[in-house]
Amino acid sequence: MKEFFEMLAGAWWGILILTVSAVFIWFLLSALLYRVFFKRFYDILLSGLALLILSPLFILIAVLVRAKLGKPVIFTQARPGKKNKIFRMRKFRTMTDGRDAEGNLLPDQERLTRFGKFLRAASLDELPGIWDIFRGKMSIIGPRPQLIKDLVFMDDDIKRRHRVRPGLTGLAQVSGRNNISWDKRFAFDLAYVKKINIFSDIKIFFKTIFKVFKRADVATDGMATSEDYGDFLLRTDRITQEEYNEKLAQMQELINHKKNTQADIVAILEKPEYNLFDTAMQENEIIQSEAQYDE
Repeated sequence: MKEFFEMLAGAWWGILILTVSAVFIWFLLSALLYRVFFKRFYDILLSGLALLILSPLFILIAVLVRAKLGKPVIFTQARPGKKNKIFRMRKFRTMTDGRDAEGNLLPDQERLTRFGKFLRAASLDELPGIWDIFRGKMSIIGPRPQLIKDLVFMDDDIKRRHRVRPGLTGLAQVSGRNNISWDKRFAFDLAYVKKINIFSDIKIFFKTIFKVFKRADVATDGMATSEDYGDFLLRTDRITQEEYNEKLAQMQELINHKKNTQADIVAILEKPEYNLFDTAMQENEIIQSEAQYDE
């Protein structure tokens, strides 16, 4: 056996056979153990490399944001992550701090500058999220982290999307990005969580690159930015104004809660006064949607 490997290592064709065999075994292990180990391994490896390689681009964008939009250069916002754990997601700033005469922030469409629109269209505002991937709060591929305002309007079945780390991109983003309905978006998220594998992640990764170059579906049609889930439910008469206001109170309680432990978050989300949905009915709707959009 020793002589056999020495013979392989001593010839170019032998080295080629050993290399192909090693790559095949590595890829096989990656496929078999992807969800439990290799997904996070590749997140760390690829995000680390991206932070090094793209550092000049980070610096350039940071300088331009500082010059055109002011400070802070990095915009941070609380988002629900894996197991509904709240974390601070990072993006490059794309809006000004424009305010009206009473000191209130102007609507998004008035604060979103031409430069900010370009950053969003090219997905360059998402680059700081690579650091969130490296530190374990996000993944390269996964359901996009929504607002806490969106979280409080989700029923228990939709929250299954939070069983995994949120992603910089995901199945919903390559299937319509922001320009698909919330029902379809969540259906894609749940279908992804149900069948995570290396092949689908590779497919989503390259589809994302194509979408970025096309600059497609950045915002909901007719809107400067994507519509929040609660606003969508209110606009389509799925909830009343009173129910909407109660959920906003729950959102504020989550934001103001300093401990942010898993038990505390669950306790706030499961308070009876905030439970507005017919869970059984919505679960049936989501199951039907999953079946329709499952890959």
